[in-house]
Amino acid sequence: MSIYTGPVFEMACEQFETIADHLSIPKDERQHLIMPKRSVTVSCPVAMDNGEVAVFQGYRVQHHLTLGPTKGGTRFSADLDIGEVAALAIWMSWKCSLVGLPYGGAKGGVTVDPYKLSKRELEGVARRYMQEMIPFVGPRTDVMAPDMGTNEQVMAWFMDTYSMYQGNTVPEIVTGKPVALGGTEGRREATGRGVAFVAARAMEHLAINPHDATAIIQGFGNVGSNTALELAARGVKIIGVCDHTAAYYDRAGFDPHVLTRHVTAQGTLKDFSSQSRIDPSELLLQTCDILVPAAVERVITGQNAGQLKCRILAEAANGPTTPDADAILNQRTNEMLILPDILCNAGGVIVSYFEWVQDLQQYFWGEKEVTEKMTSILDRAFQQVLARTIRDKIPMRTAATAIGVERVRLAKQQRGLFP
Repeated sequence: MSIYTGPVFEMACEQFETIADHLSIPKDERQHLIMPKRSVTVSCPVAMDNGEVAVFQGYRVQHHLTLGPTKGGTRFSADLDIGEVAALAIWMSWKCSLVGLPYGGAKGGVTVDPYKLSKRELEGVARRYMQEMIPFVGPRTDVMAPDMGTNEQVMAWFMDTYSMYQGNTVPEIVTGKPVALGGTEGRREATGRGVAFVAARAMEHLAINPHDATAIIQGFGNVGSNTALELAARGVKIIGVCDHTAAYYDRAGFDPHVLTRHVTAQGTLKDFSSQSRIDPSELLLQTCDILVPAAVERVITGQNAGQLKCRILAEAANGPTTPDADAILNQRTNEMLILPDILCNAGGVIVSYFEWVQDLQQYFWGEKEVTEKMTSILDRAFQQVLARTIRDKIPMRTAATAIGVERVRLAKQQRGLFP
């Protein structure tokens, strides 16, 4: 029996079992590698603007602390549950290990629709959540970051709440906060910038000229919009975009700067255009060189995987491809190169690591240095995964996850099991 349920957690476990079989990990080691070290569930009572008190459920899952503190985002979402949080923490573990960061994976969040809250109510939820988490987090225990439904402002409230409790300013308790409060230059753009960099390395490998290439971006939040901007800066034409309100497709291409200005002003892609609308499910199936799922989990499924018409699938979101879709895509490796999420979107956690290091030292770098260091780490990881893929004749997801799991397993073996 387990407290973790739901399709996202089951998907993470299925992926792990595939890797464990590939690495011939004994059955008696597997539970110790996959099950989270610690899970926290809290109630967050908040006084609402109408005078009533609403109680929201909050979660934090820390997968392992073998290599250092845990690290991971905090998600505010109306349908969040502990199984989804646990799966995201597990994936974060493999991601940090793959790119060589001294972290275990974590994830957290509150089951709430942040877009239905006033700013005062949102601040109340954020501060109460952090207050409840204080006994279980810390700069050397668990460092939070933004995720879906949270942003720099929420991280600032987290930091302030924790600092007031400690009696001194503790900027290193969170990453992804405003630069003025100890955030790092380039953090906001880091995930999308990293996705574009890894996609560019894949184009080099496949001998695709970026100036002849096209891309479709599914999801146009922070990650999707920055991916579009960075790909366009390399010469790639953005021919399709969507968010939860609208989808647009035009072979002539879109200017991502215009799209970004519209989203900044209006909040979503809704009403951007009346002439290039397309069904969101159809957008994923259009012909392009780079398809970027940058929204939520489980959008590439067994139903649509065989119909994708891209050369590169760049997973900017966490867990966008289901195991049954993977089984289909693994039969299409001659047609398509899959850049798995734990490699493709790792730029965000890499730069979060830089922010944490800078806060601990109180010594800050410029954006150019941050970006150069990030791309250096991503390039090394890409080359390691590609070499493993070619050497063992396996999919890139298998190669990437195997590297991550191997490193965590080795660290656990070397530390031993505390009596």
